[in-house]
Amino acid sequence: MPYSTSETVDAVVIGTGAGGAPLLARLAAAGLKVVALEAGKHWNPATDFATDEKAQEKLFWTDERLSAGADPIPFGSNNSGIGVGGSTLHYTAYTPRAQPDDLRIRTDFGVGEDWPIPFDQLEPYYDEVEQFLGVSGPSPYLWGPTRKQKYALGPLPINGAGQLMQRGCEQLGIKTSPAANAALSADYYQAGVGHRKACTNRGFCQAGCTTGAKASMDVTYIPLALHHGAEIRPESFVTQLITDGSGKIREVIYVRNGQEERQRCRFVFLCAGTVETARLLLLNGLANSSGQVGRNVMAHTALQIWGEFDEDIRPYKGVPGALISEDTHRPARADFAGGYLLQSIGVMPVTYLSQMARARGLWGQELKRAALAYNHVAGINILGDCLPAVGNYLELADEKDSRQMPKPRVYFSNGENEKRMTAHADKIMRAIWDAAGAKNVWAFPRNAHIIGTCRMGESADAAVVNADGQSFDVPNLYISDNSTFPSALSVNPALTIMALALRTADRFLEQRK
Repeated sequence: MPYSTSETVDAVVIGTGAGGAPLLARLAAAGLKVVALEAGKHWNPATDFATDEKAQEKLFWTDERLSAGADPIPFGSNNSGIGVGGSTLHYTAYTPRAQPDDLRIRTDFGVGEDWPIPFDQLEPYYDEVEQFLGVSGPSPYLWGPTRKQKYALGPLPINGAGQLMQRGCEQLGIKTSPAANAALSADYYQAGVGHRKACTNRGFCQAGCTTGAKASMDVTYIPLALHHGAEIRPESFVTQLITDGSGKIREVIYVRNGQEERQRCRFVFLCAGTVETARLLLLNGLANSSGQVGRNVMAHTALQIWGEFDEDIRPYKGVPGALISEDTHRPARADFAGGYLLQSIGVMPVTYLSQMARARGLWGQELKRAALAYNHVAGINILGDCLPAVGNYLELADEKDSRQMPKPRVYFSNGENEKRMTAHADKIMRAIWDAAGAKNVWAFPRNAHIIGTCRMGESADAAVVNADGQSFDVPNLYISDNSTFPSALSVNPALTIMALALRTADRFLEQRK
């Protein structure tokens, strides 16, 4: 339902990814007048997505972001997306839960930050999100607390890379399991959304799913929000948050079709992701009495180890992250805080060849030989915790973007803890591939999932928002995305972002009563 820009709506939601879409649906279901502003287009997967890596670059946030530090983070396809659905348009749909001790790393290790909410407050939302999305996974799951609900569907088939990782792990005594994936292993019905078809195992999760089997927000929570009366305004780039004399935000200014528009509102939910959420607050000088906006940037350790095999693997087939092990969640006798998971990885050819050319420095005939081995390659990677550090932060640069707004500059360097964790994982992954029969093994160092910049906490002196996502400074401003994570967690963030978004919405609605 379209609302007038002169009308005062109950809430404006900025961003429609894993943080914005579930929250939008929840607020709309409660009868609130809600408008979502999304910088990108509202795509139709069946007609706008193709099984073509280059064609899908339109789903990446490619506005220039400046990278600095000892380990500068690449942006674009690495971190965030654009379009209704946000980064979930091209996430791998890998949806492991955080474990309870992920939320108390400071308590357990004396470093980093604990979460201000316990695991048992997230657990029912994990259950709800998994059932709504139709997450496919094994029951029982081998690690973490016993689950109150099984996964909605049984696991997806394990592809070639997963089978090889499984073979190597068995020889080393490392337990493995089919991974939890938010992609349907069977046809699925969602109330308020309709029927979605099962995954065809085409392996294209990281660049848009044409069938709607992958549970990106555009085919799950967005239809549910529309069903309940929410309005979504695509291609609407937010530039200003206008406050009144009491310090509350009363208008959101955005640019649509080259024209500046305003939407009056009672509440704002900022869900634009780690970089854009912090940039918008810094641009508007809001919610930063703590000095923590833009601070505490974290990025998961995500080293990849690749190898060539005699087997015909076809790494483009099947869901990319098919197999998981959390035996390394808290490794014995480790010389670092936290832990990591292991996962098998499939890969599209352009992505693989571009990474390989950079990492191995191959040219000429050697590059040609390695490229021709593509159908015989398989990878394993880690997804590991990252500690916040004073030197890792986001600031506004003097350099302007195409909208004449300051570009964000992000400083990042892996600390000693991240380096030790990566070295620990490097040995294990090479041992797995050696046991599985790999040759020409090589490493691709990387960090994934930029996190932090608007930390949640119990004190207005040390955090940007409270445990409910509400700003300490601006009472009608809430933040719902991975910028609020106090710690990086040792799992992929998408499921936790969605669970936290529903909790934020419910806490907000309870307070309004």
